[in-house]
Amino acid sequence: MPVDKWWIRAREVPGAPRVHGLAVTREEWTQAAADVAAAGGRLVSLWATRSADAPSSAAVHAAYWIEAGLLLTELVMTPADAEARYPGLEALFPCVSRMQRAASDLWEVRSTDPDERPWLHHPREGYDFLRVQGEGVHEIGVGPVHAGTIEPGHFRFSVVGEKVLRLEERFGYVHKGIEKRFTELAIWEGHRLAARVSGDSAVAFSWAYCQALEGMAGCLVPRRAIWVRALCLELERLANHLGDLGALGNDAGFAFALTQFSRIKEELLRETEHALGQRYLLDAIVPGGTRVDVSPHAGRALSARIASISREVTTLRTIFDDHSGLRDRFTGTGVLSPTLAAKLGVVGLAARASGQRLDARVDLPCKPYDELPPVKVVRTEGDVAARVAVRFEEVEESCRLVQSILAALPSGMHLTEVRAPESGAFGVGFIEGWRGPVLVALEAGPGGSIRRCHPHDPSWQNWPAIEHAILGNIVPDFPLINKSFNLSYSGVDL
Repeated sequence: MPVDKWWIRAREVPGAPRVHGLAVTREEWTQAAADVAAAGGRLVSLWATRSADAPSSAAVHAAYWIEAGLLLTELVMTPADAEARYPGLEALFPCVSRMQRAASDLWEVRSTDPDERPWLHHPREGYDFLRVQGEGVHEIGVGPVHAGTIEPGHFRFSVVGEKVLRLEERFGYVHKGIEKRFTELAIWEGHRLAARVSGDSAVAFSWAYCQALEGMAGCLVPRRAIWVRALCLELERLANHLGDLGALGNDAGFAFALTQFSRIKEELLRETEHALGQRYLLDAIVPGGTRVDVSPHAGRALSARIASISREVTTLRTIFDDHSGLRDRFTGTGVLSPTLAAKLGVVGLAARASGQRLDARVDLPCKPYDELPPVKVVRTEGDVAARVAVRFEEVEESCRLVQSILAALPSGMHLTEVRAPESGAFGVGFIEGWRGPVLVALEAGPGGSIRRCHPHDPSWQNWPAIEHAILGNIVPDFPLINKSFNLSYSGVDL
């Protein structure tokens, strides 16, 4: 296939398994993207850089998920053409438009994308939402401040009666300067900030960061640490799925689900604290291994709790399936067809609920997932019911994985020293978090500093899909549809 020629030309990039990268010309930049799209590949992320030593020089980077692995392309823009616009990829990968706009806001590296509205910068004159014209059409604005503990985001509905004709989203209200903050930290400390890019994915982001750093430094992570990392990742996946299942039941008017799943999640968090010293696993993964370990006694107690959770969730799934009210609210609501999911480049659990067989733990496995291959959970209906079913089945699969990990946890140390990588070294981490694949691109500076770090949350790909999934539904269905995806506001507000 044409895409193979780019993989053959590319060089191996340290960090995650099967990552290759190459520099390209402007013509090759567009052609490589076209070849990836033609082969059914996914765009994972797009970001820009400017050299601190030569700020007039710039580069734009793209990461693609193809059958062979992750392919990275870099388009260097010299001082002579740094002000020129690079070829936008929005016609091939619709999800990239917001990434291109963010790159423009952060680094003043602009594409040919006709949508030039700022993404992270909020102008005083307001945002130019796209309007729907016609008799009986009116707009409903929701947010950016919401009645809950979620972060700010604005949703502009165009409706006739209660039927939704169009939805447009607007984020970036608390632009945090995360990418700038990385450059002010020592490279050994960056994992802590990575864990806070999107707090519900702390393990995934910190593991991806450490994976990139350890690859650059040539660090061999102890085998026990790798297995403890996988334990933490599956516990994070379990906690999020349990919380979402309760919230989804509650949004459909079934408060019993919220009380039961909240109780089960609390039991999991307490057992996690007993086993690993903290309820939420911020900073559990550190360069060279893990900050935490599991004693044999705590491991047995955690395994018993997981077995109990698995039994209870099986019972609750039967109740969900037999509940006519839930079936009525879930089935056929917020449909994202497999064809549209592929076109939009959706990833993670939302993609698997729409027939996309993508899971980096299986397709691009890092250790120990090459020894503990998860079973892919895939549905094709693409509605709220399918996304609920994926969560139930992934809970069962994570329960199985946690017990397998605890039963076979290797002996030995769980932490080793990581030396400073050479200035200019570049590495990539890629971890399948509970929501979808997390990417961290890391470049080392002199003396153990960070020259550049780009963290990418899968919500970049999936937020635009909600704008399509809501079409033809009624306004009151939006909270349910939105929760069935449960995407990160913070992850797209760098």
